[in-house]
Amino acid sequence: MKPTQRNPLLRNINYLLAVDEHRNFTRAAEALSISQSALSQKVRQLEDELGAQLFDRSGRVVQLTDFGSVYLDFARRAHSDLLTAQRALNDVHDLSRGQLRIGFTPTFTEYLIAPVIEHFHEQYPGVVIEMTEMSLDAVETALCDDQVDLAFGFVDVRSDDIEAQTLFTERLMLVVGDRHPLTALHDPITPSQLAQTPLALLTTSFVSRFYIDSYFQSYAMEPNVALQANSISAVLKVVRRGKIATILPGTIAFEHRDLKYIPLDPPFPVRTVALLRRKGAYRTVASTAFSESVLALLKNGSLSPLRTMTNRDAS
Repeated sequence: MKPTQRNPLLRNINYLLAVDEHRNFTRAAEALSISQSALSQKVRQLEDELGAQLFDRSGRVVQLTDFGSVYLDFARRAHSDLLTAQRALNDVHDLSRGQLRIGFTPTFTEYLIAPVIEHFHEQYPGVVIEMTEMSLDAVETALCDDQVDLAFGFVDVRSDDIEAQTLFTERLMLVVGDRHPLTALHDPITPSQLAQTPLALLTTSFVSRFYIDSYFQSYAMEPNVALQANSISAVLKVVRRGKIATILPGTIAFEHRDLKYIPLDPPFPVRTVALLRRKGAYRTVASTAFSESVLALLKNGSLSPLRTMTNRDAS
């Protein structure tokens, strides 16, 4: 945790939060890039100003006192509000500069992130974009903790603190290389045929794996898992070799046109892709412009095919 140099109040709160996080003045000072003596002196000064001891230094591990525990709870809330206020002050309405923090789950990396980022950067080259790929659970946490401004996910979020703006729908499909034997079939694949097909699947840390396992369980079948990987690009490289299939959103055909997409009968349920944000969060000019840019691309821009792909997949 690094101090915010331009705001003394934020800097002081960062000092307290760092000591609480590391429970050691030396390690906290290293994380803050200041000397241990300077940190100790500053914390004692803050304690003197407050008229109460925040930390118990008598043991091997620094602990919060009862007073410190209460005070740090309020300090954390103030820290979040002050960071929001600082971003609001730094927000430039003509978007000649600024910052945008975007989170997204890994499957969106394969077809969605590059075109939307490219389009936005062409419009607003002065805005610095911070992109973070993470799990769906981590996306929700990052939004609630104000670590990202916007995120690509799905409408069925678990947190009541997150609002979802519908973008398009997607459906999981069987994906094979152009030399795979199943490309010769003209009809959709049945669950029994799918259960006999060697698959390269993403690990259980991916939300799509939950849907895949649930699909097989609903037919009392087990997938024929040839390999598991935590990388979509690695899975696709294996699939392109032609002997092993995978199950991924059919929308990746937008970017990976060399692969074959085989529908299932019955199909996987449709999922609705959404742009997520925290309810009540400050909306920077950059985040508002990004939302408008994505919607424009989907309405009549280069991403408009995504709004009809799921319907074609089901036909």
